[in-house]
Amino acid sequence: QVQLVESGGGLVQAGGSLRLSCVASRVIFSGSTMGWYRQAPGKQRELVAVISSVTSGGMTNYGASVKGRFTISRDNAKNTLYLQMNSLKPEDTAVYYCNAKGPLLSYDYWGQGTQVTVSS
Repeated sequence: QVQLVESGGGLVQAGGSLRLSCVASRVIFSGSTMGWYRQAPGKQRELVAVISSVTSGGMTNYGASVKGRFTISRDNAKNTLYLQMNSLKPEDTAVYYCNAKGPLLSYDYWGQGTQVTVSS
């Protein structure tokens, strides 16, 4: 069974930092495009950052609101995806979800989410 397990969320003051982690099942990790998405109350889920698979060179892409503040990375030996979040703002408050997409969208898995709350 494929699992994505997020951790690292919490409460932080504006300007602070957090690092999210997502451990994925080994069977899918290296071949997946991995991503972080977030959903704030009353809003649609939005892209935070994605990183392509190992075979695609690990290219990254970021949502406009987080570019320059957040960094996505993957440790393929540990089957783990990271999101380093710096200079956090209250508007970054949301539930953050880990996502794994297979080649040609052959699969699309989601984690259970981890809450990030940024106080002003």
